[in-house]
Amino acid sequence: MKQTDLTELQKEIDNAKHIVFLTGAGVSTHSGIPDYRSKNGIYNGVQESPETILSENTLYERPEIFYHFVMNNMYFPKAQPNLIHQKIAQICNKKGDLITQNIDRLDTKAGNKHVTEFHGNLYNIYCTKCHHSISYEEYSQNYIHQNCGGIIRPGIVLYDESINPETLTKSIEIMQKSDLVIICGTSFVVYPFAQLLAYSNEKAKIIAINKTEIPTPGIKQIIGDAIDVFKFLN
Repeated sequence: MKQTDLTELQKEIDNAKHIVFLTGAGVSTHSGIPDYRSKNGIYNGVQESPETILSENTLYERPEIFYHFVMNNMYFPKAQPNLIHQKIAQICNKKGDLITQNIDRLDTKAGNKHVTEFHGNLYNIYCTKCHHSISYEEYSQNYIHQNCGGIIRPGIVLYDESINPETLTKSIEIMQKSDLVIICGTSFVVYPFAQLLAYSNEKAKIIAINKTEIPTPGIKQIIGDAIDVFKFLN
């Protein structure tokens, strides 16, 4: 990571009129939440593929499998926002938007008022039968709703489900008004999230901050730990 890259990034942020952040699991690892596919990720060592476990079919046909995986591997209710969440929140509340793959609600906890949760939210929990909202505390006790016997689920997008059309439309509209796009903490290979870049304003500058290079040609890439980058920013 070069000092000149950090100085240039700060200048781009200062000069931009509307910044859009596209973030993934790498942002929340500094809050103690594992990513998905690294050697320490939540998918490491699972007996079945995550695409099978985290599917609508498993939710309804084998709800105990789905429930135990989600409760044991995906919920971190004591996790707190880190510096990256906080800095992104400050910038977004001033002149920007965040579209995140993360489902941990830490961006909202950080005070960000412009968050679009592309893949939903683990804490938006509801009964699939009567559609009543359920608290995390109640869900942590049982996946069967005591009132009606329905299966309880978190409001996240499962592997065999489509993105909410309203979320997709809103995300595209946000991208179209961007003049600076900052990609952070994501391998940027999951679709349709990665496809959002195609909707960015044609004049928008695009910068990626990641430990490894992402497979997107023609953009500025800052290789390093995002926490070090955001420590530098005003």
